[in-house]
Amino acid sequence: MSWGDSLAALNATLNATAAILLFLGWRAVRAGKVARHRAFMGSAFLVSALFLVSYLTRFYLTGTHRYPGTGAMRTIYLSVLLTHTVLAAAVPFLAIRTIYLALKDRVAAHRKIARVTLPVWMYVSVTGVLIYFMLYHWA
Repeated sequence: MSWGDSLAALNATLNATAAILLFLGWRAVRAGKVARHRAFMGSAFLVSALFLVSYLTRFYLTGTHRYPGTGAMRTIYLSVLLTHTVLAAAVPFLAIRTIYLALKDRVAAHRKIARVTLPVWMYVSVTGVLIYFMLYHWA
């Protein structure tokens, strides 16, 4: 397995981990366990930051990867990739703003933006894993 393939697998693992942590953080806050929520969301942010470093390293080492399939699967892949990429560009800004509001104890504003941040961040994390499998295992 090449460095690029290894980093791609690591990236998928980090995305999956972020998705799980986001889900657990959401469940914790719904149960009123604010300290646990903070720990899960902080961990999700750190894992996502590690993902970004790993992704940029893989991109530097191997460049872009074209989907080798054709037909409907290629269309589906490109649709998922497009939505993933556009939303992924927004996640750092949304996440940082959401965390900032929480740290400043601006709970109402935090809740309001978190209602946007969570589904976008979750979508990006889950589709990151899906893209990995579509590109490296199902094509």
